Amino acid sequence: MNISKSDETDYHNKLQDREHEARIVRKIVLVILSVLIIIFLAVVIGGYLYITSALKPVDVQDESEKTVTIPIGSSVRGIAGILEENGLIKDENVFRYYVKFKNESGFQAGDYQLSPSMEIQEIIDQLKTGKVIKEALFSITIPEGKHIEEMATIISKKTNYSVEEIMDQLNNKDYIQQLMEKYPTIITEEIFDPSIRYPLEGYLFPATYQFFEKDPSIDFIIEEMLTKTEEMVSGFTGQLEEKGLTVHKFLTMASLIEEEATQKADREKISSVFYNRLDQGMPLQTDPTVLYSLGKHSVLITYDDLEVDSPYNTYQNPGLPPGPIASPGEMSMSAAVNPSETNYLYFYSRPNGETIFSKSLNEHNRAINQYGHEWDEYKKSE
Repeated sequence: MNISKSDETDYHNKLQDREHEARIVRKIVLVILSVLIIIFLAVVIGGYLYITSALKPVDVQDESEKTVTIPIGSSVRGIAGILEENGLIKDENVFRYYVKFKNESGFQAGDYQLSPSMEIQEIIDQLKTGKVIKEALFSITIPEGKHIEEMATIISKKTNYSVEEIMDQLNNKDYIQQLMEKYPTIITEEIFDPSIRYPLEGYLFPATYQFFEKDPSIDFIIEEMLTKTEEMVSGFTGQLEEKGLTVHKFLTMASLIEEEATQKADREKISSVFYNRLDQGMPLQTDPTVLYSLGKHSVLITYDDLEVDSPYNTYQNPGLPPGPIASPGEMSMSAAVNPSETNYLYFYSRPNGETIFSKSLNEHNRAINQYGHEWDEYKKSE
């Protein structure tokens, strides 16, 4: 069949038109898909940013507390509405989805003190544990560096228990065995070393404790303090593993630092002196262990004191004493695992709180000769 040139031209023109139309259609489809993808991404990203923002505290700077009442039988929706109305969360829907996603439950009715600076999880935890507003009936403050007998005296003055009753329970082996089961991460068989004076010496964290019952049991008071110690020690777990320290040795070292440190003292440098001496096989020769051996409370010791026969006397015995000699605070705990890198082997404390560090015995003796008279004057002024 013969095709004329004009028909062939028309055919090619039609093909070109179709190809052109197809290109236009493809472009339109591509543009539409691109727009849809952009819109989808914008929605996803916008939603993510909104949810992320809604999960953050309303105002991290605003630590003021608001009293919020959660009625009996409140649903998660109702609780979320109350929290948003009081400016404690940004979006009640996000709060409800978060609760559902985390499978949280067990919210309790009551009056709560909540702050706009709190994280959503903090608010949830408080509503679950039922920590309602309640006026503390009394509090017990245990200063850092106190011996267990001093702590028993402080507790006795705030409660109806005698010092003897408190000390009896603190030394009750059956009770301590129960505590070992309850606090396995901090209390071990090490505390039953026969040379240790008091098993729980150094294990009761120094802090202020509030009590909402008129007559809490001795056990309850002790366990409040042990719970705080457990919480504090858990923050140093990784460092203890790195240094190969048991919790017992950690608390022992921290107690020595606590007893030697003054407000002006660099605890990390004191820690370095102890570790440097241990590394070189030198006795620690720290005065507080002598005073602990003697049961004395003094800022000065005599040469006769140094001769006391006790496993705690670090002038007579190498290494750490058998256990803590007081309750260390957080700063001394931190110093016990974060000693400064120094060559110091000695330190001398002046009455004004300054600590002089020395690398050699000659330097140390010069410091004593230079400042030793200050202690004589200090003793006279007492």
